[in-house]
Amino acid sequence: MLISRQERARICSDTELGAGNILERLKAYGRPLDEPVLRTDATWRAPDGTRPEVLTLGELYEVVETYAGWYAGHGVRPRDPVALHSHSSTEFAVNFLALTSLGAIPSFVNGNLAPDTARAYVQRQGAVGAFTDEAHREVLTDRGLGFCVTAADIRPGDRASLPPSYPYRHDPTDPVLISHSSGTTGMPKGVPHTHRTLMYAQLHRLRYSTGTDMERTLVGLPGAHNAMVATLLYCLLLRTDIKLLSSQRGADVLDAVEEFRPTTVLAFAGTFGEMAAEDLTRRDLSSVQVWFNTGDAAHEAHIRALVRHGSHQKIDRDLRRARVDGSVFVDGLGSSEAGYSVFHNRHTKDTDAYSRRIGKPISFAEAAVLAEDGTPLPPGRIGRLGLKSPTLTPGYWNDSLTWHRMRLGGYWLTGDLAHRDEDGNFYHLDRAPDAIRTRDGIVFSTRTEELLLAELPELADCTVVGVAPDGVRADWDGDGEAEAYALLQLADENGEYGEEGGDGDDEACTRRVNSVLTAAGFPPVHRALRMKPDDVAKGATGKVLKRVMRDRFATKERQA
Repeated sequence: MLISRQERARICSDTELGAGNILERLKAYGRPLDEPVLRTDATWRAPDGTRPEVLTLGELYEVVETYAGWYAGHGVRPRDPVALHSHSSTEFAVNFLALTSLGAIPSFVNGNLAPDTARAYVQRQGAVGAFTDEAHREVLTDRGLGFCVTAADIRPGDRASLPPSYPYRHDPTDPVLISHSSGTTGMPKGVPHTHRTLMYAQLHRLRYSTGTDMERTLVGLPGAHNAMVATLLYCLLLRTDIKLLSSQRGADVLDAVEEFRPTTVLAFAGTFGEMAAEDLTRRDLSSVQVWFNTGDAAHEAHIRALVRHGSHQKIDRDLRRARVDGSVFVDGLGSSEAGYSVFHNRHTKDTDAYSRRIGKPISFAEAAVLAEDGTPLPPGRIGRLGLKSPTLTPGYWNDSLTWHRMRLGGYWLTGDLAHRDEDGNFYHLDRAPDAIRTRDGIVFSTRTEELLLAELPELADCTVVGVAPDGVRADWDGDGEAEAYALLQLADENGEYGEEGGDGDDEACTRRVNSVLTAAGFPPVHRALRMKPDDVAKGATGKVLKRVMRDRFATKERQA
């Protein structure tokens, strides 16, 4: 049962509520302790040794206080960063609630980061200790940290070590979380959020949205991302039935949809792409009303595959509600730094607002397409996407230089290239480092992938990269030239282009791809090649690492 109108009004007028004290405020609201508030995938070991699949509010209080007692007993104080390195989304959630209740700062480390990268990243955070799982314990052990604890080390008796001042009283500017960027361009950047910035969008949603489509919410987002925490905060306030998944694999999320029967599914674009590549006719997706994507904008082909399933409520002209076939896909463009998807583009099976359209910024945010001097560009001109938002991070943790270099004309630069139309709708073209300057013009890799996936039904996915001569920079900020390659994953490994690996196969791929690009007025690629899914390099959050793909493919071409 979702919150009543009276409860909603009380929450929205609560001047003490923020991201760091949500459990304490729920207690003040008189929420029933026997009410289930969190479902897990049984990847987390509770202090009593069990692996519960559901926690009531009372059980969550007890667990959080037990963890907080352990940390306090081992010297953790307000504003101390503590690293969290795990595969379990529930472990991130529980530790976030426990550490913030002490005023400490959980520093999330994605379990998929390479060990050397994880160690270097944690060292830069200034962490006083770490929580980890058994799979990652050796990564951070003996690294100069005050402690390296796992769930098995925390016992019910640790609750007795809570300090007299518990729980901590936050100022709105207090940092409550450090998550990290995807690391697609190198070492991940530490992105802090505050008591206020992480809660701002959640209160906005409570004020202006009923949230009824989130009655049963399945979270397929990485547990180490601030998007998971933001969703958890919103669902706790809304009294949503929420389940956290630790896997972002498309097949695993589909399994969970059939088992949990959610009304809303949240994930990143990479997960939705994997889901769309499955045979969805063999899946029961009838419970789903909304797919919510955040991070990178999703591809049209993947969206269209998903919205054919499920149903949603539609308001007729006479204001009556009617349930219609087909779900809604809310395509959000956001980032760790933005703290929330500031662009939302709503799709159903009957809409056609594609071509990398990301829509208009949410009402509390401002966006602009900027020239190199920070001047806003008029409609139709391509430039750098800049944002202003009260949800924006206050800066990069221990790296103010990088933060200030990513600001221009008062805006934070997302790293994306975009343009807007006369109606104020924005269109995403590419990441600036992934644009490819060729002799035939600039190949915007993401826009090119979008078109090929929409026009070539035999494709399951594709990746467009540029290969430049040694020492030549040919991206948006470069002045050289590269050759663009389209690396294709076919839905049928033995389909359309014949057997893999022959020159004729490559030539057929290239002709078919370039016929589509030429017809749309896009620059052609130098070559199109088939590629297996396992050959795609992906980062910790599931994003394709085009930097790695470029280097790997360039090496292969030089050796050929």
